Amino acid sequence: MGSLAWEVIGVIDTEEDRAEWTFRADPGAVRSARAAVRGQLRCWELDTSLGDTAVLLVSELVTNSLRHAFGPIGLRLVRPSGTREALLVEVSDGRPDPPRERWPRPDDESGRGLQLLASSSRRWGTRPDGTGKTVWFELAVPPDGDAHAPDGEAAHDDGTRNA
Repeated sequence: MGSLAWEVIGVIDTEEDRAEWTFRADPGAVRSARAAVRGQLRCWELDTSLGDTAVLLVSELVTNSLRHAFGPIGLRLVRPSGTREALLVEVSDGRPDPPRERWPRPDDESGRGLQLLASSSRRWGTRPDGTGKTVWFELAVPPDGDAHAPDGEAAHDDGTRNA
């Protein structure tokens, strides 16, 4: 990850079952976050089953943070262990307002990120933290290592489900 060093404010932790980074709120953060996720999943040998989906969803959330929030952007991955069968991914920023799902028209060029998140993840949600919010999602880890296939439903943290 040497080439990312100039864009990463800090690698907070890369323990055995989790990894955390903080990125500056500039356009390079999206590329750096994607590379960090891809590299960590490769280390955990989860890149073939979860890599593309995780990278895509992180790109969406970091881009939303750049467009709608301020300050540094946090990224945290928690690897499945024990009875956990999901990769947990969290993106934090300085805006306390939760993201709102939009219903874009067919010709709109944006506004589909949360729909993509809901349809591609096992569950997702938001939670406030001391200085802003965290948007999180879980991706199911296939027991046999096959490619991730979403189950077609995503649960919000408020208990509602999207089909």
